[in-house]
Amino acid sequence: MASPPTGTLTFLFTDIEGSTKMWERHPEAMQPALARHDEILRGATEQHGGYAFKTVGDAFCCAFSTATDALEAAIEAQRALLGEEWKVTEPLKVRMALHTGEAQERDGDYFGPPLNRVARLLTAAHGGQVLLSAASQETARDQLPSGAALMDLGENRLKDLFRPERVFQLLAPELPFEFPPLRTLDIYRNNLPLQPTPLVGREKEVSEVCDLLRAEETRLLTLTGPGGIGKTRLALQAAADLLDEFPDGAFFVPLATLTEAELLLPAVAEMVGVKETGEQPLDEGIKDYLSERRLLLVLDNLEQVLGAAPAVTELLAVAPGLKVLATSRAPLALYGEHEYAVPPLSLPDVRHLPDIAALSQYAAVSLFIERAQAAKAEFEVTSESAPAVAEICVRLDGLPLAIELAAARIKMLPPKAMLQRLSSRLKLLTGGARDLPERQRTLRATIEWSFALLDEGEQLLFARLAVFSGGRTLEAIEAICDAQGDLPVDGFEGVSSLLNKSLLRQEEGPDGEPRFVMLETVHEFAREKLGQSAEAEEIKRVHAQYFLTLAEEAYPELRGADQLEWLERLEAEHDNMRAALTWALKRNEAEVALRLGGALSVFWLLRDYHSEGRRWLQEALAIDGRGSLGSRAMALAGAGWLAENQGDLDPAQEACEEGLELLANEAREASEAKLRLLACLGWVAWTREELGQARELLEESLALSREMSDTWWLAFSLFGLAIVPQSLGDSERATQLYEQSMELFRELGDKQSLAFCLTNLAMLMYSQGDLGRAAQLTEEAVALQRQLGNRGGVSMGLYNLGWMALLQDDLGRAADLYRESLSLSWDAGLNPIVQSTLEGFACVAGPQGAAERAAWLWGAAQALHETKGIPRDIDFLAEADARISAVRSGMGEEAWGEAWHKGRAMTLDEAVSYALAGEEEASG
Repeated sequence: MASPPTGTLTFLFTDIEGSTKMWERHPEAMQPALARHDEILRGATEQHGGYAFKTVGDAFCCAFSTATDALEAAIEAQRALLGEEWKVTEPLKVRMALHTGEAQERDGDYFGPPLNRVARLLTAAHGGQVLLSAASQETARDQLPSGAALMDLGENRLKDLFRPERVFQLLAPELPFEFPPLRTLDIYRNNLPLQPTPLVGREKEVSEVCDLLRAEETRLLTLTGPGGIGKTRLALQAAADLLDEFPDGAFFVPLATLTEAELLLPAVAEMVGVKETGEQPLDEGIKDYLSERRLLLVLDNLEQVLGAAPAVTELLAVAPGLKVLATSRAPLALYGEHEYAVPPLSLPDVRHLPDIAALSQYAAVSLFIERAQAAKAEFEVTSESAPAVAEICVRLDGLPLAIELAAARIKMLPPKAMLQRLSSRLKLLTGGARDLPERQRTLRATIEWSFALLDEGEQLLFARLAVFSGGRTLEAIEAICDAQGDLPVDGFEGVSSLLNKSLLRQEEGPDGEPRFVMLETVHEFAREKLGQSAEAEEIKRVHAQYFLTLAEEAYPELRGADQLEWLERLEAEHDNMRAALTWALKRNEAEVALRLGGALSVFWLLRDYHSEGRRWLQEALAIDGRGSLGSRAMALAGAGWLAENQGDLDPAQEACEEGLELLANEAREASEAKLRLLACLGWVAWTREELGQARELLEESLALSREMSDTWWLAFSLFGLAIVPQSLGDSERATQLYEQSMELFRELGDKQSLAFCLTNLAMLMYSQGDLGRAAQLTEEAVALQRQLGNRGGVSMGLYNLGWMALLQDDLGRAADLYRESLSLSWDAGLNPIVQSTLEGFACVAGPQGAAERAAWLWGAAQALHETKGIPRDIDFLAEADARISAVRSGMGEEAWGEAWHKGRAMTLDEAVSYALAGEEEASG
C-alpha cells in the first residue's frame, strides 16, 4: 500500500519467540534467517493490502484496513514460516496478535491506545500462535478466511493492568493449535490490582525501570517524586511487565494508611500470605518465607513508614532472590539503593505548538484528552482549543494527577475557560512551604483549585471525609459526616459529585458494597482542611464511636453462621479501626481504646494479627485512668489469648490473672470477660502439661457458661475440656466431649470452631486405629476451612488425609492430597506443613518403586528440619520413619547416602518444585 491507511484499523504485531537466545547461540546463522523472516512477513503484509509502518529488531508492526485482511496475512505468513528450512538448530517461531481500533497517524507512524493494547496482547502469545482481541474478533467473525475459525480463550488479564481482555486464537489448516496457557497475569502469582484507566505516556519510563530491575546489581529501586507524579502506576506496570522473571510472583504492598514502622512487616506478610504461628514470630516467618524465593515486592508510599526502611534492608540481606521496588516522595537513604526520579509527562513547547496530530502525541496532552473524553465523550481537540489544552498541561507541569483533576472539569469548563480560572488560581495558591519542590507546590494549588470549585456543602463533606482511613462505605459516610444533621448537602449526592470530580475513587468492597477512597495526595489536602476546622476533634470522636460500635456488633457475629462475612467486613475496615485506636490513645480515651481493642481481639486472633493486636492492647491498658473494670478485663482477656497463641505463656497467664483479680471486685461475677479469662488460663495450663489445673479452670468455665446460658461458651468449654482426657489417654471421655461440642457448634453455625474440633477428634480417632472415621472428620474440617478461605487449615487437613490414604495403600490419592497440601502451604509460607508434606511424598515414592526420589525428598525435608528448627509431626512420626527405613535398606547405604545428600543440597524452592513435578526420578 502506497500510503498508510486511516480510520478504524486492525493492527497486526509480530515478533520471534526467544530470538535473543537464538542470536547468542547462532549469531552467524541468525542474520540470513532474520532477512528471510522479514521477507516473508513483508510479502504477506503487502499481498493483503497491509502497511508495515515499523520494525524494531525482529518485531513487525502492520496496519490493515480490515480485520479479514490482517488474518489472511497472518495465516499466509505463519504457513510460510513453518514451511521454511531454517539454517539454525531450531525453527523460528513467530507469535502474532491483532487488535482493532482507531489510532492517529503521523508521518507514517501510529499512536494511541490500540497500539498499546495489541502490544500487550502480543506478550501473552507463544511462538506460532495468533491471538485476536474481542474487537478484532467482532469485526472479522462474519468474514473469516476460508477454513479459518476462532477459539474463545476467555477473559484474560493482560499485563497492562487495565480491563481484562476477551482473547481468541486463530485456528487454520496447517497451523499448530495446541499451546501452553497464555502468558497473562492470571498464570503468575501476584496481587497486582487492575486499574480503572489505561496507563498513558509512560512507555519509556516503564522500559527504563524494568531494565534497572533486571540488572543484577539492583536489589532495591526507589521511584521518587512528588505526590501525583504517577509513581504507583509506573511501579505497578513495571511489576506486571517483569512477572515472568520472578517465578515466585510480584506483590503490591500499599502502605499509605500505615503510621507505625512496626506495621511494615505485617503488611508485607499479609500480602504474600505468610501467617503468624505460635512457634515463630511474624518477622522471622516472613524472612524465612522470602529467603527461599525469587520474588518482587512493590512497597508503595514507603515514606509513610520511613522508620521501617531498615527492615527492608534486613529482608534483602536474608533473601538473595528478593528485589524491592519502592515508591517514596524522597529517597530512603539505604545502602545499595538505586533511585529513579519519575519525570513529569512530556510537554509541548507552547511557544511553537505543532499541529493537532503531533500535539496529541505528547504524553501530558494525550492523558488530558483521554481523561476528558472519559468525562465527556464528545470532547475533541480543535485548532481553536489546542493552544488552551497545551497551556493547561504546561501550567500543571505534566503531573498526571493534576491533569486528571483538570480534565474531570471539562463537563463544566471548556479549555479556554478552564485555563483562565486555572491561571488565576495558580498565581494565588503557589505559596506552599518553600522547602517543597515546585511541582509539589503546583499540585497543591491544583487540588486547592479543584476544591475551590466545590460548593459549600461539598467542601464540608470533603474535609469531613478525611477522618477515614483506607476507604469509606456510604453508610459510614452518612453516619459520621452528617451525625448532627448539619451537612448542607445530601450524603449520597455529595459523594457522587466528589466521585465525578476525581476527588474520590470507587472500589468494590468484600460484600459488593461500594467503598470510596481518596488518592493519598488528595487525602493529605483533605486532612489539612479538616485540621483547620473547629470540628476536627468532634468528627474524630464520632468516627471512633462509629467503629467501636461496629467492632462490638461484630464480636458475637464472629462466632456464628455469618462469621466469614463479618471477618471480611472487619478486614475492609481495619485501617479505620486503627485510626480510631490511634485517636483514642492520643487523647487518653481509655474506655474507647479498651473496648475497641477487646472487641477486635477475636478478629486479630482469627486473621493472624497477633503481634499488632497485642501492641494495641498493651498501649490501651497503659493509659492513665484505666477505664471501667469490665472493659479492662475484656482487653486483658484479648491480650492473654493473643499471647497464648504465640506461645508466650507467662504474659498470657499474667494478663488473665490480672483480669480475674479485677472481676473479683465486681458485684456481678458472671461475664463474658471472665469466661474468656478462665478458658485462656485453662489452655495455658494444658500447654504446660499442668492437666489438673487445666481441668479445674475449664470446668469452672463450663459451669459459668451454663449459669449464663451462653451456648457458644458451653461448646468452647466442652472442646477445651476434651483435650485433658485426650492427653491422659481417656479416649472415650474425650470423644464424648468433642461430640457434644461439635453438635453445639453446628447449631450455632460456627464453622471455624467446628473445624478445630473436628481436626482434634479426627486425630483421636486415628490414634485408636479408626482410619475411616478419622478421614471422614478431617474431610469435613477441610471443607469448612475451604469455605472460610483458611489455606493453612486446608493444607494441614489435606496432609492428614494424605497419610490416611497412604496407610490404606492408596498411593495415587495420597500423592494427589500431598500435592495440593504442598502447593497451598508453599504459597502461604507455612514451612512446618511444607516439611511434613515433603516427608509424606518421600513415603509415597518408596512403595511406587522410586527409591531415589524418596531419598531426595527425605533429604530435603531433613535439611529444612535442621536449618529452620521445625519440629517433626508426631502423629505420623513412627510410621514415616519405619517406611523410610525400609526404603533405605532396599537401596543400600551407599546409594541411599548419595541420593540423600543430593536432596539435602537442593534449595527449598527446588525441593518443592521437584516434589510437585510428579514421580520422575531425580537427575543432575
